[in-house]
Amino acid sequence: MNHEPHGAAAALKPVARNPVTDDAWRHVLQAACAPYRTAGRFAWHFAQGKLGRDPIFRTMLEQGWVRPGERVLDIGCGQGLLAGLLGASAAARRAGRWPQAWGPAPHGNAYHGIELMPRDVARARGAMADLVANANFVCEDMRDAKLPLSDVAVILDVLHYVSHAEQEAVLARVHAALGPAGRLLLRVGDAAQHRGFAVSQWVDRIVTFVRGHRVPPTFGRTLAQWLETLARAGFTATPVPMSQGTPFANVLLLAQPAASAQPAREAAATLAL
Repeated sequence: MNHEPHGAAAALKPVARNPVTDDAWRHVLQAACAPYRTAGRFAWHFAQGKLGRDPIFRTMLEQGWVRPGERVLDIGCGQGLLAGLLGASAAARRAGRWPQAWGPAPHGNAYHGIELMPRDVARARGAMADLVANANFVCEDMRDAKLPLSDVAVILDVLHYVSHAEQEAVLARVHAALGPAGRLLLRVGDAAQHRGFAVSQWVDRIVTFVRGHRVPPTFGRTLAQWLETLARAGFTATPVPMSQGTPFANVLLLAQPAASAQPAREAAATLAL
């Protein structure tokens, strides 16, 4: 497993930012955010800010990390922003607005979102009803929620809300839900980048509070520790910096089941008790 930063270079295909791709992104962004107008001003403004400023979402489309027809498992889905992005991408493809420089437009995807906060689940269900045909949102705890068989699992900025032992158990269960060719997109904060990690934790707490949620304790790790944790759960992973344009210490871990590794089934069994 490659622990060195240069491993990230192979995981990213150069994609030129130009008027054509910028215009395509604006249309996708607007289409993904528009349904939240019916969910209230906060939901709409939050969607615009998160999708528009967080580099993961545009990068995900440019790189083709979610492929057509794949079953998507979104753990910690919030108000369903990823589902909105997939629905808007399918619409852009139908309208002939998808840039050739990007990866294939995701369409025909089955989507299963898991979220702990009932208010966010209600927003997701209300906003996505007309945009995404094959989407399911459940209000459950990722530590014991049933994980359907999936092709790609997405966990963005939520795994640090549970203890280290529970993180390993969740990852083992995700491993079991993915087939041999499945993929995990896991974004975490690198605790070794002290300043950026502290800023991300501070902003995270503020956003959680503003959204009307209790601010729980967090359990961070360094990048090296996250890679070791994934290996114990049966994954190989490539780190990709994912803080462009932000003061944070975020890293996306592109992971897939390791053919020769055994997932931590004992941890999963312990969590199910």
